[in-house]
Amino acid sequence: MRARLDIESLRALKAVADLGGVTRASEYLALSQSAVSHKIRRLEESIDCRLLHRQTGAPLLTEDGDRLLDYAQRILSLHDEALSAIGRKTMKGRIRLGITEDTTSAGLARILARFTRLYPHVSVRAHVAQSLTLDKELADGQIDLAVMQIFESGINQSDIVLGIDALVWVQAVDFDLTTGDPLPFIAFDRECFYRHWAMGRAQQGKRPTRLETVLECPSISGVCNAVTAGLGISLVNRRYLQRGMREIGDSLEAPPSIAYVVRLGPGSASRPVDALAREIASEFSIKAAA
Repeated sequence: MRARLDIESLRALKAVADLGGVTRASEYLALSQSAVSHKIRRLEESIDCRLLHRQTGAPLLTEDGDRLLDYAQRILSLHDEALSAIGRKTMKGRIRLGITEDTTSAGLARILARFTRLYPHVSVRAHVAQSLTLDKELADGQIDLAVMQIFESGINQSDIVLGIDALVWVQAVDFDLTTGDPLPFIAFDRECFYRHWAMGRAQQGKRPTRLETVLECPSISGVCNAVTAGLGISLVNRRYLQRGMREIGDSLEAPPSIAYVVRLGPGSASRPVDALAREIASEFSIKAAA
């Protein structure tokens, strides 16, 4: 009898690899740990090779496991795409999606490409804008959903929360914060809510400070480059700290935390929109757990 690759066992292997272990994979798949382990063992028995190292300190996947994972990802993608393509209820529609520049580097292009393959009769039109602009477009019905940043305190009950990050004041390592009044500030643009908060709250820190915008740049890489060059200070998400930058201590008002969310516009819920929101949330949940 020829060996067969079970789809759900391949899905378990991919989850274990993506999430770094059986425990997290079981939570993501809504299965018990023993059920996930059983699927992996059944897969190993089927192809007569070991896929996981089971000793502490060893790499998670064996050499054979790494090779099979590459095939598993392609098989699962084609499997899900085929099911969608031949399903009885073909999903059709048009989705208007807004995203921030900050989230374009988080795999959204890959998510949209996969979504298009899964639902070829659903057209998606995406554009990049600042969070405040996207929120206005949602309220005005110009877009159906947005992937954007907001202050954690502003999360709505209907938002899908993708993750939380700290917002921090940053400067170049050799920038002298004690000189200059007002302090030079690097902002994303006039619609940047980081800038709106900074201009209103910088005066309320332990050392009241006036800020003057010296550069507006819509790109996170451009803002970080300007900071490391010593042009001024800025507010960025902590995950963007890089060599040549450092956090400013407690001399300025501490910023609130930032939430990444998927937000739907009023009355924009539909099968296509809900499906895309789920795809985005699923991708981000795997990355966060990993």
